[in-house]
Amino acid sequence: MVPRNYQQLRCTKGTTSFGKRHTKTHSLCKRCGNRAFHNQKKTCASCGYPSAKIRSYNWGMKAKRRKTTGTGRMRYLKTVNVRFKNGFREGKKSN
Repeated sequence: MVPRNYQQLRCTKGTTSFGKRHTKTHSLCKRCGNRAFHNQKKTCASCGYPSAKIRSYNWGMKAKRRKTTGTGRMRYLKTVNVRFKNGFREGKKSN
């Protein structure tokens, strides 16, 4: 015999369970700025903060491509090529 309130008694994995999710597991990371810093583990799922080395894996080639040198402003590195061509001289007139 099936009880009348069978739908309410049944423990479902779907709709009813999703309604209970209202706490945030991840917050903003200081280093990469993504919402991937795990609040309980205190580590970033994206960059690996607070470890000294940036998190990257060979199985994630696309992710490496997105984060590698040359994808940002390169405030310092973009001038190095020109200075190398001139032999890193500073404050002198060219001959």
